[in-house]
Amino acid sequence: MTDIQTLHRLLVVDDDSDIRSLLAEQLGRAGYAVSTAADGNEMRQVLTREHIDLIVLDLNLPREDGLALCRELRVRSTTPVIMLTARSEPIDRVLGLEMGADDYLAKPFEPRELLARIRNVLRRTEALPTNMEPLAMRRAVFSGWVFDLEHRHLIDPAKRVVMLSGAEFRLLRVLVAHANKVLSREQLVSLSSGRNYESQDRATDLQISRLRQKLGDAGGADGLIKTVRNEGYVFASAVTLE
Repeated sequence: MTDIQTLHRLLVVDDDSDIRSLLAEQLGRAGYAVSTAADGNEMRQVLTREHIDLIVLDLNLPREDGLALCRELRVRSTTPVIMLTARSEPIDRVLGLEMGADDYLAKPFEPRELLARIRNVLRRTEALPTNMEPLAMRRAVFSGWVFDLEHRHLIDPAKRVVMLSGAEFRLLRVLVAHANKVLSREQLVSLSSGRNYESQDRATDLQISRLRQKLGDAGGADGLIKTVRNEGYVFASAVTLE
C-alpha cells in the first residue's frame, strides 16, 4: 500500500480486549500500523520501544485513568491524543481538553467516525496551514521566551522547557506568526486546525487559557495574549523570527 497512512503507527489504550481487537482490525484495514495496550504500564512499554504518531486513549482505565495518563504524556511529549470514554457530560470533555487531548469521542461510536478524527488530527499535526505566514520560521523569540518550532516546545526566560500539547502548539504558532494582529475565533480555528468554527465550541478559549497559564500570563494589560472584546485575541509582543 502506498498511502501515506502506512507511515503512521497508532497506539490504542483500552482495558476492553474486544475494543482493542476491533479497533486494531478496523484501523489496520484503513492502512495504519496499530499497537495496543491495556493500561498505563503497557502504554509506557510501547512508547519506550516504538515511535507512535497518535494515541487513542480510553478515559476509564484501571489504576490510572486516561486523564492522569494524558497529563503525564504532556509533560514529555506532544504526541496527539484522542480520548475515548463512555462518559458524555461536557465537564469530562473539558477535563480531557485541559489535560492536553487533541480530540474527544464518546462511546458508543462508529469506527468510521474515529477514523475520520484520526485522519483530521494527524493532518492538523503534520501540515502547516496553507495560508499561514511566515512559513519558514524555525524559532520565534519574544519577551524573553523562545518558541522552538522544530522541537515543538517553549523555553521560558529561566531556560526551562515548557511542553505544549499538539493543539496548544498549533494555536501558539498561529498567534506568534500573526503577532499584533487581532484574530477572531473563526480565524484561529481555521488557521490552527483547518476546520470550520462552531459557535458552541469553546475549545479555543480553553486552549488560550492553558497557553496563558504556561506563559505566566493572566490575560491582563501586561499579558502576551490579550482578549479583544467582541473581536477575538491578539498576541501583543514584538517577535523575532529565525
